[in-house]
Amino acid sequence: MNRVGGVAHSVIPEVEIVVIGGGVVGTCLAAFLAEGGAEVACVDDGHHSGSTANAGSLHVQMQSRNIRLSPHLIPDLEQALPMYPRAVEAWKELAVHLDTDIELKVEGGLMIAENTEQLEFLSQKCARERQLGLNVEMLNRAQIERIAPYLATSVVGAEFCANEGKVNPLLANQAIKKLARNSGVRFFRNLRIDNIEIRGNDVRLHTQEGSIGASRIAIAAGSGAGRLAEHLGIHIPTLAEPLHMNVTEPTTSMIPHLVQHAEHSITMKQLAVGNIIIGGGWPAEFSGPNDHPTVRMKSLIGNLLLARNIVPAINSLRLIRTWAGVNSITDGRSVLGPAEGLGQVFFALPGDAGYTLGPLCARLVADTMQNRVPELSIEEYSPMRFTKDYERMNKEAL
Repeated sequence: MNRVGGVAHSVIPEVEIVVIGGGVVGTCLAAFLAEGGAEVACVDDGHHSGSTANAGSLHVQMQSRNIRLSPHLIPDLEQALPMYPRAVEAWKELAVHLDTDIELKVEGGLMIAENTEQLEFLSQKCARERQLGLNVEMLNRAQIERIAPYLATSVVGAEFCANEGKVNPLLANQAIKKLARNSGVRFFRNLRIDNIEIRGNDVRLHTQEGSIGASRIAIAAGSGAGRLAEHLGIHIPTLAEPLHMNVTEPTTSMIPHLVQHAEHSITMKQLAVGNIIIGGGWPAEFSGPNDHPTVRMKSLIGNLLLARNIVPAINSLRLIRTWAGVNSITDGRSVLGPAEGLGQVFFALPGDAGYTLGPLCARLVADTMQNRVPELSIEEYSPMRFTKDYERMNKEAL
């Protein structure tokens, strides 16, 4: 008898569908498929899990960090933008479906400016996002004082996005997994897929504990999806980006919004119990034999100093926890749907702000796999788009 992830298994099962990846996308997808009547197993290797270390921001407007660091991705980010308001609605629908309060709050997000250059950047971004259909507007200093008195006097303006919000990721992850289990999903933790083999109309997943046979698989493995796709001859460039977060001791309620900055990497939000979570893209680093994400001291100090300057009231609060997680990067757009020529293989990889997109991406792929028409077209998010470009570049290089 083998013991995988602390749970004994006499055999590795033959199942209808295997979902690879146990983060928010994979767990939601497994739950939705099981609710639709499928026999589902969810396999996760426990390595570089993004959702379990997530801070719970629900993003809608384009993050300045991505615009600054990856300007070449702006067309892809803009193309994907209409998904984000719908993604927040998907979180609302999921919250009603769960039997636990996940502390979902949608009270808007503020991207702040502290000088005229930053304000001009936000004004241009806001105008473009309005053209693309987002519910955003610019706020002046007087308006900020009225709705966000907790912000420092250095804040001269902000872009307000009404659809943005936050969720308690710990409660949400636990509740979604409970939903999946109650729907009949079997979980296999700390189980690495070493190879994927197509056998006629079936799929064989090879692991260190044996093999799993399935009629279909869905790859929802975040930054690990690229390695798995290569076994199938599919090129999907995924990158694991280590980032870190901080949480303060509880305090009185004062920050209802999701707070970001026009130039500097930061997100701030307050949970229902009063803790303030501070993150937003400060780099962590991989260390140890398993490349575990760990906090970088320079980032920790810089993140906290920036947060204190934006919200002075947190200066007196104790930091009670800091941790590192992994953000998965592709080209800014999600990777969704079937692999061309492989009817047994589907992908469910969210684009930028993957936690925000998680339930929506899972629903779109679940509908596709169970022959329902998804509410949004996923053609432009095809997993084959990278392979075709990759093959074209190789031919041009010959």
